Amino acid sequence: MSTIRRFRAMDLLHFNNVNLDRYTETYDSQFYLSYMSNWPDLFTVAESPAHKLMGYSMGKVEGTGELWHGHVTALTVAPECRRLGLARGLMRGLEDASEKIHDCYFVDLFVRPSNTVAIQMYEHLGYILYRRVIDYYQGDGVMPTEYAHDMRKALPRDKHKKSIVPVKHAVNVEDTFF
Repeated sequence: MSTIRRFRAMDLLHFNNVNLDRYTETYDSQFYLSYMSNWPDLFTVAESPAHKLMGYSMGKVEGTGELWHGHVTALTVAPECRRLGLARGLMRGLEDASEKIHDCYFVDLFVRPSNTVAIQMYEHLGYILYRRVIDYYQGDGVMPTEYAHDMRKALPRDKHKKSIVPVKHAVNVEDTFF
């Protein structure tokens, strides 16, 4: 049985096994620490009974008015810990915090179209393709340049589901800032 808890600074020294995935963006320590200090309730880890990190989710809140939302910056699970429901549990925690603590209208995330396993999971969790973002992911020699799927899930505050009305045309990266 695993435990989901808030991320701690010392976790930075123990999550290499989780970040060794071609779809996982790896950031510098300062980036992780800024999320930990600014949005601690949206940065959680799944930990094994032996205290090994199995996965994490990292999010933030942003926007104004009806665009106030939770954003999933990263969600990843170590390869040996997949298919156990950890990603669903981590997402549920981020969605709950976005709804109950931050009173958001929706949760959004960006995912590579080539990451079909993640897309299927997000769809199963109720996310829809809101729009495509041109050249969001830049090629790095391992992964190609790709547009992003901007996926959204409305939260109860968005009673009329305005936040999930799909945009028919692709947008540029600069059009995604809140």
